[in-house]
Amino acid sequence: MARPYAPGPKQFVFSVGDGNDQKVSVGDAQAAYVAFSAFFRDRDSDVYTIGDEPAGQSLVLMPGRGVIVRVEGADRPRSEYLRVDRGNRHLPGAMLFFENGHAGLDHFGQWFSDPADLDAPPETRGAVRAAAFTTEAAALREVARIWADSGIVDPSDRYYVFFDSHDAGDDRAERAELLALIEFLGIERVDAPAGAAAGEVWVRTDARLAAACARWS
Repeated sequence: MARPYAPGPKQFVFSVGDGNDQKVSVGDAQAAYVAFSAFFRDRDSDVYTIGDEPAGQSLVLMPGRGVIVRVEGADRPRSEYLRVDRGNRHLPGAMLFFENGHAGLDHFGQWFSDPADLDAPPETRGAVRAAAFTTEAAALREVARIWADSGIVDPSDRYYVFFDSHDAGDDRAERAELLALIEFLGIERVDAPAGAAAGEVWVRTDARLAAACARWS
């Protein structure tokens, strides 16, 4: 059961810029997510905005461009931009916003204050994000988050598999980030077996990694 908002309920405004805004009053993040998911799927738009006016925050989803924008500050708004490599990342981003607002998306990806930076190659964006994790604990949390999003444990229990069944062209920024982080952590990467998808990354089981990933299981 989702944790109730306290104080609650909370009010959000969903819009696509057509003047038909939808205002909702919800008791918890799950109810907000359900309401927005229906709003999102019932419309065909380039831009979807979630507004939390009392908090002075908003989230803008641009599925066609593969971009998410988070905005904080009612008087002097500050915007940050995130490139997402897969369309199915937009609704999970909305859920994080409903759970913890602007700060809930801190670790969702590499945020930039200048939208021009989004045009950097995915590998560059991934390397920059990896460099932001300077402690073992923080790096392990990020590796576990990446695994939870798209990974499995090999049936032998000897390997952790990231980007399960993904092609090499998918998740390029996150793959570059992951490779830098496992090198930083000293986690051993192994060759994927014959028949594995080209985008998969296999690593040998590590006690630190197992403990971090268990929190997401």
